[in-house]
Amino acid sequence: MTSKTKDNECNDNSDRPVTVALSGVVQRGGVVLLGVCFFLTLLSAAVDGQTAASVPPPPNVTGGEQIVPAPHAEPVPQNNGATTPEQPATQPASDDQSSVFVFKTQVREVILHATVVDEQRHLVTDLDRPAFTAFENGMPQATTSFHREDVPVAMGIVIDNSGSMREKRDKVNQSVLNLIRAGKSNDETFVVNFSQDSYLDQDFTSDIDLLQEALQKVSARGSTALFDAIVASAVHLQNNTRVQRKVLLVITDGRDNASQETLQAAMRRLQQKDGPTLYAIGLLGDDLQKPDTVALQGLAEVTGGVAFFPKRLDEVDDITRVVARDIHSQYTIGYKPADHSKNGGYRAIEVRAQALGHRKLTVRTRSGYYAGEAVH
Repeated sequence: MTSKTKDNECNDNSDRPVTVALSGVVQRGGVVLLGVCFFLTLLSAAVDGQTAASVPPPPNVTGGEQIVPAPHAEPVPQNNGATTPEQPATQPASDDQSSVFVFKTQVREVILHATVVDEQRHLVTDLDRPAFTAFENGMPQATTSFHREDVPVAMGIVIDNSGSMREKRDKVNQSVLNLIRAGKSNDETFVVNFSQDSYLDQDFTSDIDLLQEALQKVSARGSTALFDAIVASAVHLQNNTRVQRKVLLVITDGRDNASQETLQAAMRRLQQKDGPTLYAIGLLGDDLQKPDTVALQGLAEVTGGVAFFPKRLDEVDDITRVVARDIHSQYTIGYKPADHSKNGGYRAIEVRAQALGHRKLTVRTRSGYYAGEAVH
C-alpha cells in the first residue's frame, strides 16, 4: 500500500510531494500522520547534529602545506639570517624548519702541497700564511687552512723491472732505502715493481725490512708499461684515507712500449683533486729518448713534482736525498673555491709567494685539477 504525503506539512520550505512506502502500517487519521512527521523531523535534526559534531575540524596550518621530506637529504639548519638553499619547485615553503629536508651541496676544500725556492733554488721553509696567495682560473682564493709542519706521507715507490734495469737495481734499491729512512716513522710506503705487468710487492707499511725485501724482488724481464703502473699506483694511493699527503716516486730507464693507458690518461689521473705529487728519475741511456723525458717532465710538473735525469747511476742517491728534503719541506695550503659550479672542467691553479728579504720566490705545486665531484 502506498500513501502520498505533502512534505510541507513537516517542512514549509518545500512543496514537492514525496512518495513514502508504508509496509503493514495502518494510517489512523491526521493526528497520527502529524505525530509521525514531527518525530521524523526531530530524528533528522539529531542525526545531522551528531554527524557534524563527529567530524573533527581541520588542523590549524601556518606557513603553507606540510613538506614531505626528500629522500636521502639533510635537514636544513637554522641559518641565523644566512641565505638558505633554494627549494625545488615541487616543494612549497614552510616556516617549520624542523620538518624541512632539502638537498644540500657543500664545497670541498682544495688542498695544495707546495714547495718554495729562492733565486738560488734553495728551499725556503720559514714563510707564514700571509705570504701566500692561491689563484684558481686566475681569481684569488681565500685561504682556509695553512700548515708548514712536516706531516706524515703516504708514498708509492714505482720501479721499472724490465730487462734493461738488471744491472742498475742494486744501486737504485739502496738509494730508495735512503729516501725511506729519511722520512718519518709514521710515513706509509708501498712498493710496485713493473715491467709489462705491475706487481704490488709490498703494501703500505712503515717496516723498513719489509720494504727492503720487496725492492729485492727483481725479475728484470719483459717490456715497459710505465703509464699502466703510474695509473694503478695513483689509484692505490688515493684509496689510502689515513694519510692526506701523497707522493709517487717513479724510476725508469726506458720508454713506455706496453701500456694500455695513454700519457694523457695518466696525466688526467694524477690531476684529480687531492692527487699525488710525482717525482721521476729517468736513467738516461739508449732506451730513454727525448719524447720519453718530455713525458716524465710533464707528469711531474702537473703535480708539483720534479723529474731528474742523471747522467751517471751514482747520482741517483743524491737525487733521492733531494727528493726526501723536498717532500718534508712542503707547505700545506687549503682553500674553498669561490666557483661552486660542478661543471667537471679543468681548473688551473697558481700559488704566489712574497716575503721580505726575498726578491723572487718560486712556488711549486700542482698546476690544476678536474672539478665536478659533488659532496652531500
